[in-house]
Amino acid sequence: MAKAGSKAGAVAGSVAPVRRQKRQSALAGGEGALDLLLEPLRETRKEPRVSARRARKDEPVVEDASLTDRAYRILEELIATLQLPPGAVLSELTLSDRLKIGRTPIREALQRLARDGLVVVLPRRGVLVSDINLRTQLRLLEVRRVLEVLMAGLAAERATSEERDAFAEIAGSMRQAAEVEDDLAFMRLDRRFNLLMAQASRNEFAVRSMGLMNALSRRFWYQHYREVADLPLAARLHAEVAEAVARRDRKGAETAAANLVDYIEDFARKTLDA
Repeated sequence: MAKAGSKAGAVAGSVAPVRRQKRQSALAGGEGALDLLLEPLRETRKEPRVSARRARKDEPVVEDASLTDRAYRILEELIATLQLPPGAVLSELTLSDRLKIGRTPIREALQRLARDGLVVVLPRRGVLVSDINLRTQLRLLEVRRVLEVLMAGLAAERATSEERDAFAEIAGSMRQAAEVEDDLAFMRLDRRFNLLMAQASRNEFAVRSMGLMNALSRRFWYQHYREVADLPLAARLHAEVAEAVARRDRKGAETAAANLVDYIEDFARKTLDA
């Protein structure tokens, strides 16, 4: 048994650098960068691959709403990870060809991204990726602090047993991502964490308000984390919120959420000196 475990550890150790190398190439925007970014999305979410051909009569039809959600998730990640940088002009036709998704779902996804503040629709100029602004981020955090604490407390009280298990799983994965310095995995886990928190809090008004801030916060973090972020600390603070919710500790969840926002605000202010 010891030999088998050692062998497995050796294999895992040899695979991790290769994965990190692929991830770094993707984030550098090289050839095939989009495919490298999308492959984990397809695998982890187990979503059906979208084919350009028409489905046969005996095949399930993928609704436009699902395609819109898929287009939104992909574009949101590309913008949040600066693959589509601030000021970039976005074309429905180009994005449709690139993502192999029809123009109508792309258009609807861009409308959602505009509501989230990630893109700006300019008459006669098209759609532009919005700028990143520190002052906007600090104003955002004033509201986010209240909502983070509220939603964490509500989730601790209202989460189902399945949701508590999911929070515990996310916490463990967060810590693992930090150990291997996998920033992209951390960002994806952060998105899962936010979505699960929204679901478990069961307050649609708080969820709508928080939904406008999450993507902007992720993009701001991604732009600056190499200079001023402490990935292990950020992962630990997220994990502590998730673990408190998992054990139904409302006070602990609220305290952990406040500590997390303290870190995020401190991170934002440090970018002035970066």
